[in-house]
Amino acid sequence: MTPADGSPAPTPAPSGAPADPAFGAALKDRPVCVAGLGVSGPPVARVLLAHGARVSVVDAREDDATLETARRLRAEGARVLLGEHTLPEGTDLVVTSPGWRPDAPLLVQAGEAGIEVIGDVELAWRLRPAGQRWLAVTGTNGKTTTVRMLEAMLRADGRDAVAVGNVGTPVVEAALPGESDPAPALLAVELSSFQLHWSSTIAPHAAAVLNVAPDHLDWHGGLEPYALAKGRIYAPGTLRVANADDPWSSHLAETAGDPGTPLHGFTLATPRAGQLGVVEDLLVDRAFVADPHSGAEELAGLADVVPAAPHNVANALAAAALARSVGAAPAAVRAGLAAFAPEPHRMARLGSVAGVDYVDDSKATNPHAAAAALSAFASVVWVAGGLLKGAEVEDLVREAAPRLRAAVLMGRDREPLREALARYAPGAEVVEIGALGDDAMPEVVAAAAGLARPGDTVLLAPAAASMDMFTDYKDRGRRFAAAVAARG
Repeated sequence: MTPADGSPAPTPAPSGAPADPAFGAALKDRPVCVAGLGVSGPPVARVLLAHGARVSVVDAREDDATLETARRLRAEGARVLLGEHTLPEGTDLVVTSPGWRPDAPLLVQAGEAGIEVIGDVELAWRLRPAGQRWLAVTGTNGKTTTVRMLEAMLRADGRDAVAVGNVGTPVVEAALPGESDPAPALLAVELSSFQLHWSSTIAPHAAAVLNVAPDHLDWHGGLEPYALAKGRIYAPGTLRVANADDPWSSHLAETAGDPGTPLHGFTLATPRAGQLGVVEDLLVDRAFVADPHSGAEELAGLADVVPAAPHNVANALAAAALARSVGAAPAAVRAGLAAFAPEPHRMARLGSVAGVDYVDDSKATNPHAAAAALSAFASVVWVAGGLLKGAEVEDLVREAAPRLRAAVLMGRDREPLREALARYAPGAEVVEIGALGDDAMPEVVAAAAGLARPGDTVLLAPAAASMDMFTDYKDRGRRFAAAVAARG
């Protein structure tokens, strides 16, 4: 075992539990209910149909898009029940969409009847090909960026690897062999707290918890159950990668993880033996080396991390640790970072107008993410607001106050932000945009431009969800970028 302080331990890690071919074989003629026709529902239904299961799909929605999806699945052999429905009679297994809360009536009914409820990721794990290894990532923020970085590093090392999860490819599709191509040997898997809640046997080769901050508390019932759901990623036999700078990440690795497996930390400080970290302007590995006490490997430079904001450097270190856990060469870390392209709406620099930079971090949908974005700039006109989902913003505003020249508040939950700004940043001018329509963004950007001075950054980092005004965070970011472009 590697102690929590990061001192070294043997680095070879187990590859996780073997696949169970009997589970797939037993799906033939088994009555399975798929709960939800969201992103994961249709591929789950198709995988189950391919294994010969008798599939019933249930969804309360009856909008045009759902009706079309239902039509296609019925043509493929599934029974689809729309509107409010109870558990289909005879169901022997439920595969739920991750967004369904545990108190959903159909899931409660299944539990009371002793019927197993699993998620799409758990299904993918049970059906994965023998020998496939998973490198898993969870955390409140940074998951998508980290698995994309990890995928790039693994490919730079010549590995057959694919990033899956909330990154375009559903896990259940990538974990299965196609008709002509074999399944990837390595999966870089993004896992949400919802997916982990509905998982029971997943055992990745190595796993990382990037950070834990209040989010989705209404779904989980509080911060501790939310954090413990994240901790399920540290399964028996899983090599543990933890953020040494994040108390919850370190705590979960120590308490929820397997004490018989190595624990390696990553830090933005100088790494101790057994850790990855930063030395001057270099990313350095003192974990996956022959002698962690006296040896170190240079992995990349800070300039190789784009954008080089502190939280993104942490993401790069986590990805590097996971890549190194399967033997990726140091040069592959640098090459992977060079090949990596950030996802849209994540610290995306839109350009400069009249000496003012504009940055789109619409993906900052909670205070923890917004804090990371704000810390990257010296003088900010902050565009914030939306649906706070009960999140507290006092700490966020207090810590960011020295950087705030002004703020433009939008969305439904403006009051807590306005009150915190008045308390902790009384010198920052605040403008509120009361319009809630999705066409309000030009007014928001005009107000921000009027407050900014040359050298400032107008930063969209809302600290809130978007659905009170926009379709989603992507729509919010696109409209922000369009309004900025119109001013250029």
